[in-house]
Amino acid sequence: MGRVYAGWRRAVGSAVLPLLVVLLATGPSGIAQDLAEFESRVSEFTLDNGLKFIVLRRPDAPVVTCFTHANVGAVDEVTGLTGLAHLFEHMAFKGTRTIGTRDPEAEARALAKIDEIFEAIRAERLKGGPADEQKLAELQRRLAEAQEQAQQYLVHDEFDEILKRAGGVGLNAGTSSDYTVYFVSLPANKLELWMLMESDRFLNPVLREFYSEKDVVMEERRLRTETQPVGKLLEEFLAAAYKAHPYGQPVIGHMSDIEAVTRAQAEAFFRTHYVPSNLTVAIVGDVDPDRVKTLAREYFGRIPHRPPPGPVVTVEPPQPGERHVVVEDPSQPFVLIGYHKPSIQHEDNAVFDAITDIMGSGRTSRLYRSLVKDKRIAMATSGFQGMPGQKYPGLFLFYAMPARGHTNQECTRAIYDEIDRLRNEPVSEQELQKAKTRARAALIRQLDSNSGLAEQLTFYEVLTGDWRNLFQQLERIDRVTAEDIQRVARACFTTKNRTVGIIETTAGESES
Repeated sequence: MGRVYAGWRRAVGSAVLPLLVVLLATGPSGIAQDLAEFESRVSEFTLDNGLKFIVLRRPDAPVVTCFTHANVGAVDEVTGLTGLAHLFEHMAFKGTRTIGTRDPEAEARALAKIDEIFEAIRAERLKGGPADEQKLAELQRRLAEAQEQAQQYLVHDEFDEILKRAGGVGLNAGTSSDYTVYFVSLPANKLELWMLMESDRFLNPVLREFYSEKDVVMEERRLRTETQPVGKLLEEFLAAAYKAHPYGQPVIGHMSDIEAVTRAQAEAFFRTHYVPSNLTVAIVGDVDPDRVKTLAREYFGRIPHRPPPGPVVTVEPPQPGERHVVVEDPSQPFVLIGYHKPSIQHEDNAVFDAITDIMGSGRTSRLYRSLVKDKRIAMATSGFQGMPGQKYPGLFLFYAMPARGHTNQECTRAIYDEIDRLRNEPVSEQELQKAKTRARAALIRQLDSNSGLAEQLTFYEVLTGDWRNLFQQLERIDRVTAEDIQRVARACFTTKNRTVGIIETTAGESES
């Protein structure tokens, strides 16, 4: 799944009303002191192979959240092999050489036979002329037979079941343009079990059921993109906004790439990107940091060092002019407006976060008040940064879903009016302070749940270079001024820097 981090509102924990009331009453300086105390309880270490651990002891309950952040996403894929990051996320739950199989050696031979048949199918499909349908049918029959034979060695869902039987909850994973994450919460006394299984997952993975899982992913694509107008629009929109940079590639991949990819190609992708120095693990909960280090060395230290892949070197050139995308669909009109912006490491990132809060966060935001409440021309609207990612320069997005009887053109003009207002009129001190207060509340919520905190620690470590930046958000929030907001809005929200996408429901409707 892809994720969008909407500025200051990146994570929401469980109910924290008492803490919220106390800390907000103390003001920024009081919260800063609490954050400093919180930060002091975080420890870190890096194994000899380059794999980094961030540990926070929270003895409130005998549970622990284990969160693995792999610094690989759709942005790291190449043309012809899109969707591999997401596909490997699926495969990471299929087990290892010892988990998920009754006979690893016999299974390996069976999987090799499946690979051989699929390679023949692939070659027939990709040859220069029309495919021999009779030959393909025979190969497909043999493939199905080989897959059925391999099933006799399979222990279905054993990886998941071991963790669930141990009390694991929230076992899941997600893929975005920037990264892939794996996470679970367990009783604290099951930490060593997790260390064993998670390290084995990245040391000895077996991509069993690979070709049948591709069918699952292709169906996922049909449901989320090809039969969903907004999903289809977003894919076309990103492809228009990014002509050079791989942020224009869909996380789920192109259908033809998913169909053609082989198990060997997926294994090569894993070997390239799932190197120890590309993995960051957060352990948050009732744990002893020294024991975490001992277990990490014992289990994750087994993974051999491999050199990390380099960053994406392609730079998206400035747009020569405004771009437009139209998706025709009889369902529901929709408008999407995006502006190129710098990455999360830019000094103005907190300013974009402030703009997110003022323009698009909730019922008090400018867009909601204008388009939904006052003019009643939209059923929904918002604005946020972080699409499709933040590791590299991304987009600030605005969207609106027109209300019945209203059009994309009306909503587009209303959004432009609010953008012009932001560019031309300084935000009032009262509005800015309200945004900062909401930001402080959101920051406190991030610290409440083990899972939310583990996610944020790894997010900031990998994307900003230091997990401590999570605890420095308050300072960045307080430094934002009305002049900063106006300056950034004027620089970013220009016609030339804009891409507009619409879902057109009637022939002849267009945007001007």
